[in-house]
Amino acid sequence: MNAVSQVFALIAAAIHVIAWPLESFLYGHPRVRYLLTGSTADAPEVRLWRFNVGFYNLFLALGLGVGVTALHTGHEATGRALVVYVSAFMIAGGTILFVSERRLWRVALAQAVPPAVVLIADLV
Repeated sequence: MNAVSQVFALIAAAIHVIAWPLESFLYGHPRVRYLLTGSTADAPEVRLWRFNVGFYNLFLALGLGVGVTALHTGHEATGRALVVYVSAFMIAGGTILFVSERRLWRVALAQAVPPAVVLIADLV
């Protein structure tokens, strides 16, 4: 994997690490709810779901981090496989988010564009 792919993999990981506490721990704040959903309305019935989704984002970020680390420690095939798989997973998640709720297009772009750059740069 080239340097561009690796930088964008780390950017995608950072975005998902940032999403983790927002969804898992800070969702009770109206500003955070607005950032994540476009609404300040609280939905207590989704708090447990949000908590789990936040950790899901953390685990995706860790997958990219482990993949980039593997690339730099002599495990190129493993690292590339992890980075490509997790990037494709993030792109699919961003696409599904956009299709299911178009008003969250900015969040969907933030989720999907950096890993898309990873895959495109890797192919070039």
